[in-house]
Amino acid sequence: MRRRDFITLLGGAAATWPLAARAQQQPLPVIGFLNGSSADGYAPHVRAFRQGLRQAGYVEGENVAIEYRWANGQYDRLPELANDLVKRHVAVIAAAGTPANVVAKSATTTIPVVFTAGSDPVQLGLVSSLNRPGGNITGVTQLTGEVAPKRVEVAHELVPSAKLIGLLVNPRNPSAATLTKASQEAATMLGLHLDVVHASTEAELDDAFRSFAAKQVGAVVVVTDAFFNGAVQLLATLSHRHSLATVYQYHPFIETGGLISYGGSIADSYRLAGVYVGRILKGERPADLPVQQSTTVELIINLKSAKALGLTVPLPLIGRADELIE
Repeated sequence: MRRRDFITLLGGAAATWPLAARAQQQPLPVIGFLNGSSADGYAPHVRAFRQGLRQAGYVEGENVAIEYRWANGQYDRLPELANDLVKRHVAVIAAAGTPANVVAKSATTTIPVVFTAGSDPVQLGLVSSLNRPGGNITGVTQLTGEVAPKRVEVAHELVPSAKLIGLLVNPRNPSAATLTKASQEAATMLGLHLDVVHASTEAELDDAFRSFAAKQVGAVVVVTDAFFNGAVQLLATLSHRHSLATVYQYHPFIETGGLISYGGSIADSYRLAGVYVGRILKGERPADLPVQQSTTVELIINLKSAKALGLTVPLPLIGRADELIE
């Protein structure tokens, strides 16, 4: 073979190598991310989830893909969104928030599911036990539902003269009745009365705060819910508009102007869920992964918001705060 012909042949073969390599590459595994709230409201938590994935060796767009499904507060859309992920044969479903947890469990018995739950996953029927989840589902729970009564106590400590406390509840949340009951029991022990108002849309949130203001509640406690988590800015705005001292459950509420929060770290639970999803992608079974409990509980106070509300935060609360925003 002449030298020129050999070089031409070699060049042609080299040109086909990338094509052949691409043809042999396997498609990226796909994670289905299911949430009852909105992408904007949950952006910090999604970042935490990606951080956990990265700890497990997965980077979105490089060696894993994520299909996001957001119900935007319309929980009745969750079954359709979950079934779509099942039809797409995703490798794992990350179900974020109690409404999504329950729907994902019903949608499949074969695709692994990793949940983040603020309430007891055994009581919700997600797993048979924390140590031995069984089946195709496991996940992470943070101390949110468990500390619901404590938020009523914080509201009482914040405004000790108040005898009527507002409780904001999303009735579409599977844990609504349990959390309401726990809050009512705490109020009774403190000699308080609860004004329970339901809201599951932005318009209903506006109506709820108008109602609280009209009844002159001393403070408002927001019950844990994915829809509320996605409406942090609106809730802070309504609280200030109606001059209501409001107790929330997570740090993001306070970053956007909320007054005070007490609850588990949702960011930490999403990070841990990301790690679990990565481990399952590597071949581990959900049944063999005990439900993790994020035990971080934070008391965050926004003193700037307190001043805007004309409220003096008691020194004992300030002394116990994990973080003060001034």
